Amino acid sequence: MSCFQSQEEQLQQRINREIDRQLQREKRELKSEIKLLLLGTGESGKSTFIKQMRIIHGSGYSEMDRTNFRATVYRNVIVAIQAMVAAMRDLRIPYASDAAKEAATELESIAVDEVQTISEGAKAAIDRLWRDGGMQACYLRRREYQISDSAKYYLDDLERLCTQDYIPTTQDVLRVRVPTTGINEYLFTIDTRVFRMVDVGGQRSERRKWIHCFENVASVMFLVALSEYDQLLQETAEDVKVNRMQESLALFKTTTGLPWFSNSSLILFLNKKDLFEEKIATSSLSLSNYFPDYKGPPRDHIEARDFILRKFTSSNPSREKDIYPHFTCATDTDNIKFVFETVRDHILDGIIGGIFPGL
Repeated sequence: MSCFQSQEEQLQQRINREIDRQLQREKRELKSEIKLLLLGTGESGKSTFIKQMRIIHGSGYSEMDRTNFRATVYRNVIVAIQAMVAAMRDLRIPYASDAAKEAATELESIAVDEVQTISEGAKAAIDRLWRDGGMQACYLRRREYQISDSAKYYLDDLERLCTQDYIPTTQDVLRVRVPTTGINEYLFTIDTRVFRMVDVGGQRSERRKWIHCFENVASVMFLVALSEYDQLLQETAEDVKVNRMQESLALFKTTTGLPWFSNSSLILFLNKKDLFEEKIATSSLSLSNYFPDYKGPPRDHIEARDFILRKFTSSNPSREKDIYPHFTCATDTDNIKFVFETVRDHILDGIIGGIFPGL
């Protein structure tokens, strides 16, 4: 019996030693990783940025991967059309035809969570509704309600999306909207350097989870949706509506002043520059209607974006810390590839110089 006990003890000791070795390996691997933390409000483009890292520095999206997004694309279409139907009612915009009004009633009854495909009948109803003059007027007033930036992209291409053999393209995948809940991580390697990019939920209800991600961050990447300067944020019916850009500014000031980031690089991505340029050029209201201290030309997107950049840099509570800004379009792979190469070099220089946490 004593001999058996001794063998059992020896086995347990071997197991303990192996566990200790595994923990040490994991500790070394974790220490060798370069941790990048993506922060920003909801719909600022963080998840799209992660997808771009997978395309540029990972395995990309295979045909099977893209096929798995098919139902999500369809749900995005239904969510968008239902949001506009609700807005038509709230904004008291009349439909241009009775047929469009009937289509709206039909589409409102669809349970989004159960959507796997779009039937011929639903497709015809969506097409009829999207072409309606009243619905187009409603879309032009989209800053007054919540709707995905990709709504027009999908609705304009409904015929392709509803073909029997439809497989989402990489651009379809980049534009699909799935709110981030919890913490998502993506590891990728560039020239033997391992990067761990951490994406956390941007909605207010998700922000309390961020604190667990704050240790040993080489770089904080804060994303701002430039195009949201004229939009309102209301995540629940009980919320008071606030300007989305003001919400982003407040969050930037709060998070960048946290002590966890005192040694971390601070990179500011002013994202959705394409939508911003279009909005500045076509909107009936100027940036000054939302930010009265803007004195630049109403149709000059360069002046307008530089004004917003100054808003963020001047709100930095740590004035001795430099902010490294970039104007980006997260759905443009070439743009993100170019920008991230610059960011990567900056981070590696800082780590080698002992400025930022890392290797």
